[in-house]
Amino acid sequence: MPSLLPCSGLEQVAKADRHDSLPGEPGVTIALRTAIALSTVMARRDRKDALARRVQAAFGFDLPFSPRRVAMGAVSFVWAGPGHWLVVAEGVNGCELEARLRAELSGLALVSDQSDGRAVVRVSGARARSALAKGVPLDLHPLAFSPGDAAVTTVAHVGVHFWQVDEVPTYEFAVFRSFTPAFWQWLVDSSAEFGLAISGSK
Repeated sequence: MPSLLPCSGLEQVAKADRHDSLPGEPGVTIALRTAIALSTVMARRDRKDALARRVQAAFGFDLPFSPRRVAMGAVSFVWAGPGHWLVVAEGVNGCELEARLRAELSGLALVSDQSDGRAVVRVSGARARSALAKGVPLDLHPLAFSPGDAAVTTVAHVGVHFWQVDEVPTYEFAVFRSFTPAFWQWLVDSSAEFGLAISGSK
């Protein structure tokens, strides 16, 4: 029996390419992240403190209770709302991540695999902030939004969950798959004037 593989609808457009004729290095680089797994974790009633202790023991970091991203190795927890987190992991598939979380957080949280339901787009480069400012309704100045910060908002009428990874700056946007092509096109259009490169999938 043939197996079914999830796809974002961007496989043909998210190929490594330069999307402008400007000289020099591109100001913005975008990529579709494919080698990751996603799960949501929701704390059970009155179990947030116990959940935080379990996460510290199992993953080696403090569970964020504000709009932040924390990571250790290949696993990160990103705040998604009160008592709610998005877990991002590299090197495993969705079923493996969900199984690990269910085992580690048994009795303390509800876990749901989101790997097939959302796509993650990485945006980086010296002019990334300028491109994102055209649609992100938040202040991305380094004094207001820095590595480790996260937010749930809308961009060009598309709901997104995003976080800053480093000071380059690099951002990652988790978008529901059905809205990813629209978000991607907005991103391409917004970035073109600054010099745009697509680095393929990673």
